[in-house]
Amino acid sequence: MNKTLIIAEAGVNHNGDIKLAEKLIDVAAEAGVDYVKFQTFKASKLVTKKAKRADYQEVNTKNNDSQFEMLRKLELSYEDHYHLKNYCENKKVKFLSTGFDFESIGFLYKLGIRLAKIPSGEITNLPYLKEIARLFSDIVLSTGMADIQEVKEAVEVLVKEGVDINKLTILHCNTEYPTSMEDVNLRAMLHIQEELDVNIGYSDHTLGVEVPIAAVALGAKVIEKHFTLDRNMEGPDHRASLEPDELKLMVSSIRNIEKAMEGSGIKEPSKSELKNKSVARKSIHLSRKLKKDDVITEKDLISLRPGDGISSMNWDKVIGMRVNKNLEEFHKLNWDDLI
Repeated sequence: MNKTLIIAEAGVNHNGDIKLAEKLIDVAAEAGVDYVKFQTFKASKLVTKKAKRADYQEVNTKNNDSQFEMLRKLELSYEDHYHLKNYCENKKVKFLSTGFDFESIGFLYKLGIRLAKIPSGEITNLPYLKEIARLFSDIVLSTGMADIQEVKEAVEVLVKEGVDINKLTILHCNTEYPTSMEDVNLRAMLHIQEELDVNIGYSDHTLGVEVPIAAVALGAKVIEKHFTLDRNMEGPDHRASLEPDELKLMVSSIRNIEKAMEGSGIKEPSKSELKNKSVARKSIHLSRKLKKDDVITEKDLISLRPGDGISSMNWDKVIGMRVNKNLEEFHKLNWDDLI
């Protein structure tokens, strides 16, 4: 089984503070993720000044800023991007960011980023999808709020524009922060795979680590998960994010699941358990003394450990046979005891 790509979504949880962004990278690197992902945008090219905030943004952000004002405070400068990319390289973790507008995705390409992460909100943005396809060969597409037809249409655009479908991964996602377990609908990830025959993954907004771990067991090739230093911090995404210890637990759990999925898939004993067969299984023993030439009846037999004698599956075969010598109670029968 190939290694699952784990993207730790720092997003805007840096709160506009470059030092906080560095600490997030430290946490992600220590947890052992593959990528730390931020968000690249210009608020003026993303949202109108009159656009309302989402309900979860209202709840998680205490001020009365408009969505435009909120996002403007969370912008990272281009200089910040260069700094954070270098910081990631020094920490031996890969830098990634989602671009939300043409200028931003062009900048990320110039920055040397070759993996594009398309956010759920852009899945119906035709010119954006075309530009992504023009610049990037490896693409991860989130599908929050979308139905299967919208997913198909987005994939058709990308493929028509030259994207190799084998280099495209579609993430099932629910765009509610946090997502309730009842709304996860994890099997929809498999529906995407069945309908489109693509690589699949999961972008998670639930509280906890159970669902992304389950997604890996179901075949997810990419896992994306928000993380923060402290869920109680003010900001739109902190509440639906993992804290450092939880991120570390998620990564180690996914790696363990990968190991558990590496077997042949054939039901057969593993090498490590073969030595336990005779210890745990039972074989046929005598429940009382028998004399030479006694005919064995069911009352004469008992199944006991160890299991290195005649298997108890041969119970009916042994009944009616004769013993060829005097045998003691609890004697473990062997075929050479019988005639």
